[in-house]
Amino acid sequence: MAQSFDYQSATASDDAETSPLDRLAEIAARTAEETGKFANVDAIMRIPVTMQVVLGSATIPVANLMKLGRGAVVPLDHRVGEPVDVVVNGRVVARGEVVVVEEDNSRFGVSLTEIVGPLGQGDS
Repeated sequence: MAQSFDYQSATASDDAETSPLDRLAEIAARTAEETGKFANVDAIMRIPVTMQVVLGSATIPVANLMKLGRGAVVPLDHRVGEPVDVVVNGRVVARGEVVVVEEDNSRFGVSLTEIVGPLGQGDS
């Protein structure tokens, strides 16, 4: 049977430097103490996830979609300067700003400004 966690109390840390992964390790350690079962955090850390950065979205009728061609511009619901959503396996886990990667200025990156979801609960 799956173990139930109280994410609110598990993430009540006032330490702004604590990352979500550190919190996951804390939760696993606390669970091991409470249940007497060892949680293999290393195995969890090797699980691959799909991460996407969403600049915005648009809803348009199929007729307009069919008219799109090379050079068409589709306005999105986010404005320039607004945070983008960082999505992992279909769930928004963070928000951030689009930046140019210093080591390779031909690539974009995301500077995280807010962690959201069960492990972050809105930490900045």
